[in-house]
Amino acid sequence: MTYENFLNELSYVNLSRENRAKYAQMVLENKNLMPVLLKVLFEVDSKISCRAAWVLEFITKKKPLILLPYIDGFTAQIENVHLDSAVRPVAKICGYLVENHVDKKIIPIKKLIKPVHLERIIAVNFDYLIGDHKIAAKAYAMQSLYWLGFQFTWIHPELQIILEQGYTNGSPAYKARARKILKQLKFQ
Repeated sequence: MTYENFLNELSYVNLSRENRAKYAQMVLENKNLMPVLLKVLFEVDSKISCRAAWVLEFITKKKPLILLPYIDGFTAQIENVHLDSAVRPVAKICGYLVENHVDKKIIPIKKLIKPVHLERIIAVNFDYLIGDHKIAAKAYAMQSLYWLGFQFTWIHPELQIILEQGYTNGSPAYKARARKILKQLKFQ
C-alpha cells in the first residue's frame, strides 16, 4: 500500500473501537505500514496525524513490542505533537511503554528502551503535566512519571511539588488523579 493510499485510509478513522481496531489490524497484518503510520503521526499540523495517533494507541495497547524498532524516532519526535486530539493518545502510548518497561515480565521492552528514550518520555510527560493540556494527557503523564520515579529518584519529589501546586486550581478530574498519585507517593 502506498503512502497516499494509506493516508486516504486513515482519513476514515474515527473514535469508535471497531473502527480503530480495523485500522490497527490492518497495520498489524502489514508491518510495512508502521513507518508510514509514524510518518503521518508526526505530520503534527495535519488533522490526520490525530487519526494516526488513535490507531497507534490501539496497536501499542495490543502489542507494545511493535513500537520498539521505531522507539528512537518515536521518542525523538513526541515533543512536537501539539494537537489535543493527538496529545492524549501519545501520552497514553508513553504510559503503555512505561508500564511495560517497569513490568519485570516483559524483558524485551526492558532491554530495548534505553535511558535516552526514558528521558525523552519523562520530559514530554512533565510538559503535558505543566503545560496547557487537557486532563486526560495530564492524568496519563502523572501515572507514567509515578512509575518512572522508581528508576529516576528525582522524579517523585518534583512530581509531588507540581501536583500540590496544581491541585488548588485543578479540575475535579485533575484533583482526583492527583490525590491518588499523592497518596501513593506518601506511602512508598
